[in-house]
Amino acid sequence: MDVSQYMLELGQQARDAAAAIARASTNDKNRALLAIAETIQARRAELRQANAEDMENGRAKGLDAALLDRLELTDARIDTMIEGLQQVAALPDPIGEITDMKYRPSGIQIGKMRVPLGVIGIIYESRPNVTIEAASLCLKSGNSTILRGGSESIASNRMLASCIRAGLAAARLPENAVQVVETTDRAAVGKLITMPEYVDVIVPRGGKSLIERISNEARVPVIKHLDGICHVYIDEFADKTKATNIAINAKTHRYGTCNTMETLLVNRNVAADMLPELADAYIALGVELRGCEASRALVPAMLAATAEDWDTEYLAPILAVKIVDSIDEAIVHINRHGSHHTDSIVTENYTLARRFLTEVDSASVMINASTRFADGFEYGLGAEIGISTDKIHARGPVGLEGLTSQKYVVFGNGEVRK
Repeated sequence: MDVSQYMLELGQQARDAAAAIARASTNDKNRALLAIAETIQARRAELRQANAEDMENGRAKGLDAALLDRLELTDARIDTMIEGLQQVAALPDPIGEITDMKYRPSGIQIGKMRVPLGVIGIIYESRPNVTIEAASLCLKSGNSTILRGGSESIASNRMLASCIRAGLAAARLPENAVQVVETTDRAAVGKLITMPEYVDVIVPRGGKSLIERISNEARVPVIKHLDGICHVYIDEFADKTKATNIAINAKTHRYGTCNTMETLLVNRNVAADMLPELADAYIALGVELRGCEASRALVPAMLAATAEDWDTEYLAPILAVKIVDSIDEAIVHINRHGSHHTDSIVTENYTLARRFLTEVDSASVMINASTRFADGFEYGLGAEIGISTDKIHARGPVGLEGLTSQKYVVFGNGEVRK
């Protein structure tokens, strides 16, 4: 296969399909989503068989247990994919919404209309369920998409692509509105991210090395985040019960997610009262603690933190702990060492809480809540294509609205500029 020519063909087909999907009615898009769900249900056995082939190949290649777990499509995960399609179909359609209407002295009326981005390229690893999540969100938001999954899930993704094509055909929408890259050649990724004539935006979902490569080499805009170095700051005016529950949940609810806390900051005035009990709870749950000198004086079982620990996303039962003198020091530490993803303050002082919201430069900033809430579903978006720590266009969990843009619309009645 000539990979370059193949990707150009996919790009041209996606661009041609984008116009049809952009003008598709909400009913047609919803009909396609529900038809895809019905097709997956009807072809469940074939999907399980294709996934078993991927699992067998993965074991033969020595994939670790975590990767195999993400790769596997159990009946429960297939049920979740079907439910997800139904949920996206039930979401409000953002396309065509006109807002911010106002009259100007000239007599014209100006507003903004929400429109699709165009063609979205999505690059991801391991999890074949992302194929359905990404396809459903792009379809509902009026975009065509090119999906490039990992080589380890190629059989599963091909089967899912077949289900998607069947659903689009049932709704009389162009089958090329959602295309799954059929080749496992890594050159396909390099071509996909350097076709600005066909692709309007790239969304990478995967490890840091993948996202860094795409960010460095892409010639089209990228919606992304590199790290999830999230913080919880326990202020001197924190409620002890709230602080304990939030700090434990933010770290131990799940270890391998980008919104998991990696550094705990504790105000010096409450550290002696709160930190030893918190440390006992973490240690009982199997969390390794790495603390600053002041933290270790209160909890001798802590290992000594290094400078590298403040800049590390562990994605594991490891937590960095630092005692700070004030909210000022906490904010400086977060803005210097964080990844601008999600950070939370625990306090009963409204003035300090407002300062934290204003001065912490992150995509999600929270008061008295676990960082684990930084998620499209929890934010009421229905689903998400990923999380963005960029400042232009989409920031935070990216749902349907994040896959759209706005254009100005002007209504007149014969007015001319004088």
